[in-house]
Amino acid sequence: MAGAVAEFTADNFDSDVLKASGPVLVDFWAPWCGPCRQIAPMIDELANDNPDVKIGKLNIDDYPEIAQRYQVNTIPTLLVFNNGEVSETFIGVRPKAQLQEALDSAANA
Repeated sequence: MAGAVAEFTADNFDSDVLKASGPVLVDFWAPWCGPCRQIAPMIDELANDNPDVKIGKLNIDDYPEIAQRYQVNTIPTLLVFNNGEVSETFIGVRPKAQLQEALDSAANA
């Protein structure tokens, strides 16, 4: 899956995000969200630029219980998980460099 954006679901969230051995970037999004669609190419670029980091999307319409668990009230919200814990939270559209810095920091933690 390196270089590809994963799709996180209720079935794989615990195993693929919370039990992952390295950093994981989760993009909480919905198909009707304009800013979510706007950052999608950047998320693809981050996945391609960071093949050792798991990067994926979670559709909040399909899995609202996970969004609620992490108090995601605004989308897009991007959470960086490291060892099963949220290490960074980004709400709204953020520059790619800021997200890359958070991934680098999590990978070196």
